[in-house]
Amino acid sequence: MTEVSRELLERGVAAAERGRTAEGLALIREACKADPKDPEARTQLARWLSMINRQPEAIAAATHALALRPTRAATLDTIGVVFSRANQHERAVACFRAAVAGEPGRASFHFKIASSLTYLGQFDVAEQALEVCLTLEPRYWPAHPLLASLRRQTPDHNHVERLEGLLAASDLDPDAELHLRHALAKELEDLGRYDESFAHLVAGNARKRAAVSYDFDLDRRLFETVMRLFPEPMLPPDATVGDGDEPAPIFVVGMPRTGTTLVERILSSHTQVASAGESLNFGLLLKWATGTPPPRMLDEVTLERSLAVDLRALGRAYVERTKPATNKPRFVDKLPLNFFYLGHIARALPAARMVVVRRNPADTGLSNFRQLFAADFPYYQFALDLRDIARYYVMFDRLIAHWCRVLPGRVHEVRYETLVEDQRGETEQLLEHCRLDWEDACLQFDRNEAAVATASATQVRQPLYGTSVGRWRRYERHLEPLMGELRAAGVELP
Repeated sequence: MTEVSRELLERGVAAAERGRTAEGLALIREACKADPKDPEARTQLARWLSMINRQPEAIAAATHALALRPTRAATLDTIGVVFSRANQHERAVACFRAAVAGEPGRASFHFKIASSLTYLGQFDVAEQALEVCLTLEPRYWPAHPLLASLRRQTPDHNHVERLEGLLAASDLDPDAELHLRHALAKELEDLGRYDESFAHLVAGNARKRAAVSYDFDLDRRLFETVMRLFPEPMLPPDATVGDGDEPAPIFVVGMPRTGTTLVERILSSHTQVASAGESLNFGLLLKWATGTPPPRMLDEVTLERSLAVDLRALGRAYVERTKPATNKPRFVDKLPLNFFYLGHIARALPAARMVVVRRNPADTGLSNFRQLFAADFPYYQFALDLRDIARYYVMFDRLIAHWCRVLPGRVHEVRYETLVEDQRGETEQLLEHCRLDWEDACLQFDRNEAAVATASATQVRQPLYGTSVGRWRRYERHLEPLMGELRAAGVELP
């Protein structure tokens, strides 16, 4: 790297880290020009493009950086992260393994290999990588719940003793305790020790909730604001919309852990549909277009200003940034949180199809309480408390009823339990709504080899099964805070 290139790169990265991303990217591009053979500048260009979800450009920059044959483990790791964020996990694994070759003692590299292998369905190899990670660093907390999730634990093969030993330490912060208790809850459930399992969920979630100071009223106001902004029914688009060059993405939304990944896998098994994973692009583009201050992507002020945005232009930008680099004409975006934006999506992308996945409220509540969501994603903090989950579910239920009224013919509801009972019939209706011809492959979604970068990575590699239906009954006596709140709101319970 030349001295000029190094100075430009350092200034660019510093600007980007201070939130001046456009300025930072401009300086990093200048660094690339100053030394075209330097992989470090290209790597940072890829990193920051990825950070603002400009994935096609990020992939191109990462590919260019690799072609310059970087040797530093940290550089290879950064390139791997870019590929991972773009759902290109095979390429990510190759980069992480190259990083390990340079620095085999870095636990985080082994964890990243395991994460990408999990998304690719290579669970045995992922398990080996996690054990290496934990041998190097037993307190690498995220590795424990991921390891627990890779298979069903048995009395002869589990990690309960190791997890309990780590939990006994007195210096655990809330995140460390949360990871350990969720790992223990999963393993103890596998062993049929349901009361102990639930006790760990309650303890870990309660401590984390106290640390984040979650306020349900903030979420309640989001629901109310969205419904106020879109009070009247919108005319359905012309029947010809979606033909020719008009982009027609499919949005799969719902409460987390209700089957959205399953529905996405069914759709992306179709020869005409690619998966864009859980993309934040629509919400981020709306945030940037409104010019509201950070840090939250979704807030009342952004929603209040959102209808002044040129939504059709936003829709075109969304497709450009989000459409996977394949020859498939359609794609599916399955970020559950997009249910807040269905009114905006209807205006931005008239050809878009919208699918809402529903699951019975008891299993929905339990599944959210059991799920260890990303610590840096603030929008699922309601899942740390059973009463908060119930209140959130009630508002979600009202919002979906609102969208069904306001967007007639645009929103198709899939009931998870009905899909389990009548896979073919429900799949036929789903494909018809999305204007897709029937293909038998959609019934064989478990053979879909594409990466699955969600919490359902292990489940959707199996044929459709019904053992998750009614799971709440195992914990019925512990769920009264959830069930009581739902009953009080008039929600029909199973």
